[in-house]
Amino acid sequence: MNPVRGTLRDLRRELADGVIFPSQAAEQALARANRNAGRNTYLWQDRAWTRSEAERAEAMPRSAGGEFGDGRSALWGVPISVKDCFDLAGTPTTCGVHFYRDLNGAAANDSWLVEQLRAAGAVITGKTHLHPLAYGITGENPEFGDCVQPGRPDALTGGSSSGAAASVMEGSAVAAIGTDTGGSVRAPAALCGLAGYRSTLGRGDWRGGAHLAESFDTLGWLFRDLRDAPLLAAPFADATARKGVAAYKHFGYVGDGMLGDCEPEVMEGFYGVIRELEALGLEGHSIDPTWWAGAVEIFAPIQASEAARIHTGHFEHFEATIRERLTWGASLRPEEVAELRRRHAEFRARMDDLFAKYELLMLPCTPVSRLEAGADQSQTRARLLRYTAPFSLAGVPAVAIPCKHGGVQLAVARNQDEALLTLAAKVGEQREAGKDS
Repeated sequence: MNPVRGTLRDLRRELADGVIFPSQAAEQALARANRNAGRNTYLWQDRAWTRSEAERAEAMPRSAGGEFGDGRSALWGVPISVKDCFDLAGTPTTCGVHFYRDLNGAAANDSWLVEQLRAAGAVITGKTHLHPLAYGITGENPEFGDCVQPGRPDALTGGSSSGAAASVMEGSAVAAIGTDTGGSVRAPAALCGLAGYRSTLGRGDWRGGAHLAESFDTLGWLFRDLRDAPLLAAPFADATARKGVAAYKHFGYVGDGMLGDCEPEVMEGFYGVIRELEALGLEGHSIDPTWWAGAVEIFAPIQASEAARIHTGHFEHFEATIRERLTWGASLRPEEVAELRRRHAEFRARMDDLFAKYELLMLPCTPVSRLEAGADQSQTRARLLRYTAPFSLAGVPAVAIPCKHGGVQLAVARNQDEALLTLAAKVGEQREAGKDS
């Protein structure tokens, strides 16, 4: 088995058993880097630095206990990529634009997130491509080149965690750090056939990380196998995080009336996940929350207003589409933003009621399974946000469950991340058992 092409759990077990060492896993990961047509999975990579990180991990002492019997973190020795909106000491943080790369220069310190990964013994393979400012969902970038899928030069990865998805697809990372504001983990996961995890709003610490819109920004992962999901909660969790086995009994799935623009293949995957959850003993209920239709008109202006405040004085340095969004956000009057925040609070409360009734909610991540590279994607953001914005407004954790075409997002109430990831792993285990039967 190529360690960087298998599951995180399989690799971690081999690392614990001494079948492979972190330096060997790192070499295999580095050999697969930047395999997409644009050779731009990574915006920063230093192979010598990554090799030294692998050696540092190897020097971490072994002890007893832990899930893998060596007393080390679940991420010890594992090749991990990091989205280039988090500081790594000695390197630039571009946020997907030349302007911030040149303005800020090399970071003096690691971000909180990078600190967590390095303390766990993860081996960072580089900093990955993203849609400019993380303010887009296609992975197009006029300055660093559009991010296309490894092996599929005619298909965009989606974004904004574009390089994160590409790194897992090509095998240069076993799991990849992304962020999800309005779908930036969920969309690329669905478009690239990967699993994804968007954490509860407020989990983790954004020190040394570049925000887009603080009301919605969440930390997340892209990875290959749902069975690995529970291993990925720890870096973002705090001491109060709930452990234990998921005990969900019900789920609500959005009825066909809201899914009219979904491709037939995406709907086929959606129905398939419904059957999988029912096979696990959960009872499905069709729901028709027509009020979700207003989600984007609440989400988009609040996002624009907050992004405009962060990037004030710099709008002219960004490409036209993003510059227009920022200008719009800056033009919103305080009373308009206040009314939007009132509507946001009301929407969130209604979502809380839905989760209290149904426990889990699901709908497709995106209505499409592919974004064509080089095509006109000017309407894509609005079309995809219609599917992702409801959970962004609710601030809830979600997993992207990969299907043959597209993916399905499954969400639960805030701070039930661990239980959700346990359920996602059960779906993965059920799929694997089905292959063997």
